[in-house]
Amino acid sequence: MASAPPLTGIKVLEFAGLAPGPFAGMLLADAGASVLRIDRAIPDKTHHPSHPPPPTGDLLVRHKTSVAVNLKDPAGVALVKRLAAQSDVLIDPFRPGVLEKLGLGPDVLLALHPGLIYGRMTGFRRDGRYKDMAGHDINYLAVSGALNLLGRDGEKPHPPWNILADFAGGGAMLFQGVLLALAARHASGRGQVVEANMVDGASYLATFPRMALKTPFGDKGRGRNMLDGGCPWYDTYETKDGGYMSVGALEPHFFAILMKGLGLDGQGWEESRVDESRWPELKALYEKTFKSKTRKEWEDIFDGTDACCTPVLGYHELETQSGREGDQRPAVTLRGTPCLAVHQKSDPSGARGQGKGVEGGGYTGFALGAGEGGEETLKQWAGWVRGREYDVEKGGLVLKGKARL
Repeated sequence: MASAPPLTGIKVLEFAGLAPGPFAGMLLADAGASVLRIDRAIPDKTHHPSHPPPPTGDLLVRHKTSVAVNLKDPAGVALVKRLAAQSDVLIDPFRPGVLEKLGLGPDVLLALHPGLIYGRMTGFRRDGRYKDMAGHDINYLAVSGALNLLGRDGEKPHPPWNILADFAGGGAMLFQGVLLALAARHASGRGQVVEANMVDGASYLATFPRMALKTPFGDKGRGRNMLDGGCPWYDTYETKDGGYMSVGALEPHFFAILMKGLGLDGQGWEESRVDESRWPELKALYEKTFKSKTRKEWEDIFDGTDACCTPVLGYHELETQSGREGDQRPAVTLRGTPCLAVHQKSDPSGARGQGKGVEGGGYTGFALGAGEGGEETLKQWAGWVRGREYDVEKGGLVLKGKARL
């Protein structure tokens, strides 16, 4: 029988922010950490006894709870300090200097709690030329060099949603840094500041293609190399019904299986495929061939083969069609201490590396109300109850007089 998730017992204080910070917190929560989010207090709405808390609009909230705090109120700041002193991890998603101005910077909080892991994330580097500028995923990708790799030959660079900088280079990298700091604390007993930024995160993820730019494998310019759309047998192709098939037959023996499935074997392409001058000809042949059948027909041909040819599936198909790999799971499988499931079809045995699930399944986002569930978390973390250690003023939690720092 599987044991509790790996981060069970870890307390995380997460300041509400945009997607990358909440994503890091969600990764920690999925791994079993208790994540308490600090949201903005709204007078007569948050922590109100007679109506539910207002939703925040953040959908990356599974397994989390929330308290609303007015950070302009010294008593609210005092409450956060006391919470940080009892936390293992703090997530700061703001631009540099915001929490420092509130008296909640790392120097202050690490002095109160030397074991605290103070995780903070920015878009641009804290010491770079853009450090004082606002930005978004596309800007961080742009200055990291990664965006210049993405796009077709002769076309402008094209960002892949906000996956690469915000989530992979930002939230996931901060999560990794927090795990490293937890491991270091296990040996030293001391916490530390963990700094992530999306420029360095995206650049690190692009390590291999950046190296390849200096080799024949990747020196032909955007959209003209083996893995970026230049190669005919590493691309996507439209089918008769408007669907798409993906092709990744890089090795010669996989290529041969692909050509046989397409009915193009025996034409000499197996020997001449390395002739890049003929790539446009082969790509045109693929385009014509794939349009001769529906995606379903091609899928029936290539399923179970080593042609490296698979359908391009949409999320609606993954959510609604049985037999697809559409049950969203944790990113990694831990057999002994599985992370919490992100789909309602949980697996208590841990056979698929999943623990208890969430209602609605992983594809359904739900808003966490500002202040929802947080007071129960305060009781679990520190035994606090309203009216004794803290109270509510103008919609925000504040420490009561004798409990303030």
